[in-house]
Amino acid sequence: MNSYFIHNGTESSGPFTLLELKAKEIVKTTPVWCEGMQDWKYAADVAELQSLLGVVPPPIKILQPVFNEEIKVLEELEHEESKSKIIGIDKTLFFILCALLFLVIGTFVFTFFQDSRSAELEQKNSVTEKDNLQFKLQEKRIEEQKSLLIEQEKLEIERELREKKLILNNNLIGIQENLFVKVSALDQTKDKLAKAQDFQFLRTDAEREAEINNIQNEIKNLNNEIIQLKTEMDHIYLELEKIKL
Repeated sequence: MNSYFIHNGTESSGPFTLLELKAKEIVKTTPVWCEGMQDWKYAADVAELQSLLGVVPPPIKILQPVFNEEIKVLEELEHEESKSKIIGIDKTLFFILCALLFLVIGTFVFTFFQDSRSAELEQKNSVTEKDNLQFKLQEKRIEEQKSLLIEQEKLEIERELREKKLILNNNLIGIQENLFVKVSALDQTKDKLAKAQDFQFLRTDAEREAEINNIQNEIKNLNNEIIQLKTEMDHIYLELEKIKL
């Protein structure tokens, strides 16, 4: 007794005995194969399997028109349904999906431009803040330079005033020394005049008068010089009072 393989159209199974094939309820068109066969055969072509083949009733021809009508109706329904669809999707649903798609795209584009605008404004604000900061720093540097210049000018003025005060004090000392000399000379000249007026021997009246005139002129010149020196001293004192350090 042979053992047979069977094929269901996609894969084979077996081997099965005749009893097992009967349980499988094979039909005439079931492909079978056993050892010794050159190729697969239908079960109806193998004599040993005739007793195992089940009886398949023929199709009822009287019902065929009804089936055809039903198939025709189904085809019409499918055709109508296909007309109401776009790329296999219901028209209403298709338009809803398109609207949602446009809404999503529009939202994305709006968000993109909004973000771009925000980024641009943020960049401009950053540049403006940077410019303002640089401007403030520049103003601060200018103010510091002005303060430094003012301080330097103040120091320069104080230096010049100290030098001027020193010069005035030196001039004052010189004038005071010169004044002391002139006053001493004036006193001596006055004594000389007194002696010339009292001395009358060994000279004529004309000689005595000429000597007295010369001494008086000398006294007059000394007085003028003393007055001038005192005037210069007063002027120096006024200048020194103006200098406040």
